Amino acid sequence: MKPGKVYLIGAGPGDVELLTLKAVRRLGLADVVLIDDLANDEVLQFVPKHAEVVRVGKRGGCASVAQADIEARLLTEARAGRCVARVKGGDPFVFGRGGEEMQALLAAGIAVEVVNGITAGLAVPATLGIPLTHRDHVHGVTFVSGHTHQGDEPDWAALAKSGMTLVIYMGMSRLGLITEQLQQGLPADTPAAAIQYGTRPEQREVVGTLATLAADVAAAGLGSPALVVVGPTVDLSRLPARGQTIEKEFA
Repeated sequence: MKPGKVYLIGAGPGDVELLTLKAVRRLGLADVVLIDDLANDEVLQFVPKHAEVVRVGKRGGCASVAQADIEARLLTEARAGRCVARVKGGDPFVFGRGGEEMQALLAAGIAVEVVNGITAGLAVPATLGIPLTHRDHVHGVTFVSGHTHQGDEPDWAALAKSGMTLVIYMGMSRLGLITEQLQQGLPADTPAAAIQYGTRPEQREVVGTLATLAADVAAAGLGSPALVVVGPTVDLSRLPARGQTIEKEFA
């Protein structure tokens, strides 16, 4: 039997209208769909009715299928000749473990196609009018994970001195520590924002400073999934004032 093919599909940050045309077309080929919790269920409208949908979790702090088991399921389905859509929130190659899954599949001789998605680090700040680069303020951006792996901590002091906008994924559970470390290289009044459920109707956010953000987030009750943005362009946000939260409506 000829093996099937696996598509590693980025579903974007949450708003289903940010799904790419290529993703829609590849979803329409699927016999089996393995979908993460962070991907919007609305993307399943583009999946054939006969397709089996398997939910694998992958939300921070919640029960999930082990990564090794996900990779094993991808191999099993592809070896059975099925077309498999592996659907992830954001982009599969930006903190999505898509690289690991690609390696496992290629090592087994399974064909893989990567379908990029719009990562949250690009789309979510834009909902507040926060540019990641700006000629008058900052000339680069760094995406970094706040979730450590086996104690492999980012060098926050070095990142603070980089002069870049910092976009921090998976950092909410360690926000106090991260903002404290960043103050080793940035002023305490550096603008900073935390945005939960970015691009979704339930989006909520807080804008403050490195010194205040952790307390502001706790007071507002924001949690994961959320993105943190640090840098001068946060001051260009359309929010009325620092420390305030608003709820947005998305079409």
